[in-house]
Amino acid sequence: MVEKDYESLKIENMVASGVIAESIDLFEFTEKVENCEFNKKRFPGAVFRIEDPKIACLIFSSGKIVITGVRDNKSLEIGIEKVLKALNDAGIKPLDKPDIAVTNMVCSYNLERKINLNKMAVTLNIENVEYEPEQFPGLVYRIFDPKIVCLIFSSGKTILTGGKNLEDVKRGVDVLEKTLDNIL
Repeated sequence: MVEKDYESLKIENMVASGVIAESIDLFEFTEKVENCEFNKKRFPGAVFRIEDPKIACLIFSSGKIVITGVRDNKSLEIGIEKVLKALNDAGIKPLDKPDIAVTNMVCSYNLERKINLNKMAVTLNIENVEYEPEQFPGLVYRIFDPKIVCLIFSSGKTILTGGKNLEDVKRGVDVLEKTLDNIL
């Protein structure tokens, strides 16, 4: 079997979430940490921005965290380390083993061919497809295994979301390519 070339597949954003502490006093944390803001009237969590790697963390008093803006696993690890250090520096005890995992990846991919979205919308199962060109120029195609949502444009440019790892996204690309080969 020939190894598929995923050269144009690019991670645009990764979202990770989990638990980093049993509880966090957000007022205390934001007072002691730079690049962190907390406005309880606007949002129930603190927004902690890290410059390198450039990521944003939503930190909640429950000890839960959502990390976004990450583009690879190494940056995620570095970001988590910086959050844990900031907690320690603020006098807040983080968990010994924080439980954080990637919950969503957003990737771009070029199918390198023009796509007839009208034909695709008519041919595919209606429960898998949303296409309203008057509203938006892309077709939404839902793949159930792996659970990936593809936003496809007539140029062949595609956004894939929903994967928890790159292997899921690559399998989604394979399903999409096979589907297109069968109908176009």
